[in-house]
Amino acid sequence: MELPAPLRQGVERLLDKVPLPVLKQAAKTLSDRYRAELRDGRLHMAEEMAVKAYLATRLPATYAAVRASLDALTDARPDYAPKTLLDVGAGPGTVLWATADLWQDFEQAVLLEASAAVRKVGEALAADATTARIEWLAGDITIDLADLKPADLVTAAYVLDEIAPASLPKLIGRLWQLTADTLLIVEPGTPAGWQRILAVRRQLIEAGAHVLAPCPHDAPCPLAAPDWCHFSRRVARSRLHRLAKDADVPWEDEKFIYVAASRQPTDPPRGRVIAPPKSGSGKVLLKLCQEDGGAAEKLFSKRDGETFKAARRLDWGDVLPE
Repeated sequence: MELPAPLRQGVERLLDKVPLPVLKQAAKTLSDRYRAELRDGRLHMAEEMAVKAYLATRLPATYAAVRASLDALTDARPDYAPKTLLDVGAGPGTVLWATADLWQDFEQAVLLEASAAVRKVGEALAADATTARIEWLAGDITIDLADLKPADLVTAAYVLDEIAPASLPKLIGRLWQLTADTLLIVEPGTPAGWQRILAVRRQLIEAGAHVLAPCPHDAPCPLAAPDWCHFSRRVARSRLHRLAKDADVPWEDEKFIYVAASRQPTDPPRGRVIAPPKSGSGKVLLKLCQEDGGAAEKLFSKRDGETFKAARRLDWGDVLPE
């Protein structure tokens, strides 16, 4: 998956003439903070160079994860077409770009972001994103949500890992209050990210939400540590991306986990593939999270006819066809 062309071109303009050694050091610092999930009171992207490092090394991956999560949401509700977006912890507008790419006729977006450096870059990039009305707000998502208005789609992508665990229930409660229709939370595909999504999922179900994706049910998650639920998207690396990360291969795999919950019930799929398929001669083994709330591996072979042909085409994260 690649960035939309206008976004890619905007990023290239912002990164033009940035000294590579400076960018590499900023990228390393940013990566270390993300990996350690530091919560030291400092924003990960408080400074301009940190924002540019994010654009070069993290934006393509987070965009791919967000877009894949939105695709799963629309698969669950093909008729869903939000007109308004509220994105908290918006970064440089990653969700805005993914939303605009999917729904060209949405009307308004409100983006809340604490970092002035990120907002400045996001505003510059967003000029080419959409014709919708865009409002950027300065604010801390843990304390500055009181005056916001509900939106059809409310999102928080790669945000919860920066929030103190004790603050999460109140934050999720407020985000659900602001959700007129659907709430999407995306997190890194780590065991810790999965645990945060599980907590969010439980809270939303208790509040009356209907899980759209990835789970095909509202029952407790059937997986247990050391196993965990996550998905993956392959992301093309630009030349600058490779140089900034001292990487040799022209791609990377972004692991992520998400939950999409709605005020509207839907018919759940029969199951979702929750691990890379294992294929052999005339057979494919799929690990499935199933409609009945369980998880199991299921073998499909040529003797299953059309069902096997359909199963062989499925990838990690796909739902079983009806």
